[in-house]
Amino acid sequence: MKDLTTSVYTFEDLIEGGFLYVDKTEYIWNLIKPAKGIYFLSRPRRFGKSLTLSTLKAVFQNKKHLFKGLALESKPYDWKDYPVIHLDLGNCESTDAEHLSRYLIETIDSAALSCDLSLSRSGVSGRFTELVERLAANKGKAVILIDEYDKPILDNAMKVNVEGIREVLENFYSVIKATEPFQRFVFLTGVSKFSKVSVFSKLNNLTDITMDARYATLLGYTQQELEESFAEYIDHITETQGIDRGELLEGLREWYNGYKFHQKAASVYNPVSIGKFFESGGEFRNYWFETGTPSFLLKLAKQQQFDFEEKLSTPVGELAFSSYEIDKLNPLALLVQTGYLTILETEVEHGIVFYYLGFPNREVEAAFEAYLLEEYAEIKKENVEYYAAIIAKMLRNGDIDGVMEKMRQFFVNIPYDIQIANEKYYQTIFYIVFRLIGLFIDAEARTGTGRIDAAAQTEDYVYVFEFKLDKEPEEALKQIREKQYHHKYLDSGKEIMLVGASFSTEKRNIASWRVEKV
Repeated sequence: MKDLTTSVYTFEDLIEGGFLYVDKTEYIWNLIKPAKGIYFLSRPRRFGKSLTLSTLKAVFQNKKHLFKGLALESKPYDWKDYPVIHLDLGNCESTDAEHLSRYLIETIDSAALSCDLSLSRSGVSGRFTELVERLAANKGKAVILIDEYDKPILDNAMKVNVEGIREVLENFYSVIKATEPFQRFVFLTGVSKFSKVSVFSKLNNLTDITMDARYATLLGYTQQELEESFAEYIDHITETQGIDRGELLEGLREWYNGYKFHQKAASVYNPVSIGKFFESGGEFRNYWFETGTPSFLLKLAKQQQFDFEEKLSTPVGELAFSSYEIDKLNPLALLVQTGYLTILETEVEHGIVFYYLGFPNREVEAAFEAYLLEEYAEIKKENVEYYAAIIAKMLRNGDIDGVMEKMRQFFVNIPYDIQIANEKYYQTIFYIVFRLIGLFIDAEARTGTGRIDAAAQTEDYVYVFEFKLDKEPEEALKQIREKQYHHKYLDSGKEIMLVGASFSTEKRNIASWRVEKV
């Protein structure tokens, strides 16, 4: 078995080190075979963007020997050595516009020095322009590769200094449009996609392949790539753990597959999660979240009272999540672009495609909801899944009183500065709790206007819950009966329990509940 790595992102090091590489060079060839290309690609973090840029760099530096045995080697491509400007904004100091400008100038100067050039023009745009023009004059048309183009803005998205940072980047990226005659190829990657008005107002010649069916599986692993490239590792785990191959593959699909970047394309696995899974010897765990937490997104969702239930049950058009304005942060767009939500299904109405969005897999759903409850209810994330598993066990045993007591723990630590009288706040908490329970049993949570309707099934029981704010439990039970929420379960052969509960804004918790058996 070839060695695995989840820490090497340089194509040259990966190949020369003998590490396992899933061949994506067919896609690379499709990008580079035209005489010129100016591309943009948005993908979640740790998804292979840096490796893709490194691969492109190796191509344009004429390192053909690295591609031996790969798809690109046999393609009709005229290998030439081009000057490459490779800029990575992932680690730049960008606390304000001045720091960002200084970093960009230093990075541009370093790129010039590597090409034996010394720049004389002032300012970020002036130096960048001079670098591209002089490279084209002395060494041939330039290749520009920019990684994590959006990191400076994402790091400061909710701060007052973000407008100054946006202006610096807008002027910086405008050079790409201005120097187009001196370029052979341009590729920008990042986690998110700003609207053209926000950052790219002066760069309107980018070809965006983020939702392009031809490149939907450029990053990440398809099912076929997983089973072929990791065949020896799959066999090793089935043998050492004594589990069925089909069972292992189903577990991998449930935990790490599900990312979809075009409605007609195949879904892909998170590459870092797959790598870490096999490196660990086959231990199912939340690997992706070990590399970073969505704290900024959680705070934004909480601040804007983002309705998770509505957005995960209602179809939306592509414009709702394809881009966003810096001064009008859109939680839905950011959640999709950063990989916490993805396309699950589509439907077409009058020629317009609408998308149903959801969590791509168990890894993302469980971890994100744990972090979300930590943000909303201040329950330690390491305890959240444990509580959900305990509640699921109680539901399996018919212990509804134990369930309600355990549910109370999700509200005990809600900060007093939260206006709990806002129904949306506690509705969100109930909704997240039931989604987490659904990882262990068949549970669902649906909200409607001014109410929460949640249901859960086990082998022996069906539970239908209704929660009311500052009202008697009997009123909640009455609504269940009148709305006939439980009727679809009447033929299940299971014992059906209707649970009406009252949430008290004074006590800031579940005050009382009543159970009625059908």
